[in-house]
Amino acid sequence: MTKILLLSDSHSYIDDRILEYARQADEIWHCGDFGSFEIIEELEKIKPLKGVYGNIDNAKIRSEFPEVNRFFCENLEVLMIHIGGYPGKYTPLAKEEIAEKAPKLFISGHSHILKAMYDKKNNLLHLNPGACGKQGWHKMRTMMRFVVDGEEIKDLEVIELGSKT
Repeated sequence: MTKILLLSDSHSYIDDRILEYARQADEIWHCGDFGSFEIIEELEKIKPLKGVYGNIDNAKIRSEFPEVNRFFCENLEVLMIHIGGYPGKYTPLAKEEIAEKAPKLFISGHSHILKAMYDKKNNLLHLNPGACGKQGWHKMRTMMRFVVDGEEIKDLEVIELGSKT
């Protein structure tokens, strides 16, 4: 069993609550728009970090993280793209990647809208953890955590970090 903390759209912001949840995880997954390399350094000090770059991320971050990250956590195939859309509204890149080989878990960020949706057509779970940072139009800062057990996702939990103001 692997405990995952899933976050996105930090936009150069990190606080003690985010770091406390990070310490409780086995792995941290960040779905882009880190905003600054300092965010990456803070998270990597705590646990292994997987992620993708987002549309606001600079060349240094883009050199460390790919646009598309496909990986396994235990026996669960994961696909992560910052601007990926969601079931029925995937971006062209996400459609192409899913058509090539559908993962069991597809993660995107960018919208700042937390979503957990099952895609029956592609037999996958889509997650968007919302935004944990303070930049953007969202009102509530959010993340997700869950457990990967073999190829199953268990104990999915939404974490509300409070208002962005």
